[in-house]
Amino acid sequence: MSTIKRFIAGAVCPRCGAMDRLRTWEQNETRYRDCVSCDFFEQQAIEEPPTLEELSTRVNAPRDEPARDEVQPVRILDPGKRH
Repeated sequence: MSTIKRFIAGAVCPRCGAMDRLRTWEQNETRYRDCVSCDFFEQQAIEEPPTLEELSTRVNAPRDEPARDEVQPVRILDPGKRH
């Protein structure tokens, strides 16, 4: 089975400066790219991005539940009275 090489749209070759001449492919846990206009060739090991812990926000942080035995008085306002 042959490896499919794809051109990178809008990419500029770091060596010759030609646009739309870079192609890329992956093989055996390695990413490759080369230029069809010059002899530029590069390879990189494919690494899994590190998994980051979710940042604590007000949405996902545990809530402080109010004490159930705490009594709070309620003040009823008369809408007809103005102070």
